[in-house]
Amino acid sequence: MPFISSTIPLQIINLHDDGFHPLLDITVFGKPFKAVLDTGASRTAFDREVLTAANAEADIIASERLSTGLGTTTMESATAVIKKLYISDFLIPEIEVAVLDLSTINYAYREMGHPEILGVIGSDIMMKYKGVVDFGRKKLTLKQKAPL
Repeated sequence: MPFISSTIPLQIINLHDDGFHPLLDITVFGKPFKAVLDTGASRTAFDREVLTAANAEADIIASERLSTGLGTTTMESATAVIKKLYISDFLIPEIEVAVLDLSTINYAYREMGHPEILGVIGSDIMMKYKGVVDFGRKKLTLKQKAPL
């Protein structure tokens, strides 16, 4: 089966000599946001506060699981089903994302003069859409099956 490939630009930000984060332009609920591409994240996760500010009608469901990572093993999480997540012009018709409190990350970003993020694009998307990151060219490539 043939695949359609999309090349998505990455914006690499310097965390004040403490490493780098690749940012992506995404659209959720018809509104533009930035997200971190985080291949170390098992799931895509969005910030609860930013998500509800984007759409007060967002259906956020409490989860029984505790989220790991982000420096803790005790972070309560929830989930939300997002219809029409665009990563640049690449459409993901529907995805369930973790919903977490990412306010400390956004606080740190603001302090460094970086834009606020909606969340992180994780390995769930990278695996499903055969993601390839090219830091040299500052590009992410995603693939999906071509329509019949």
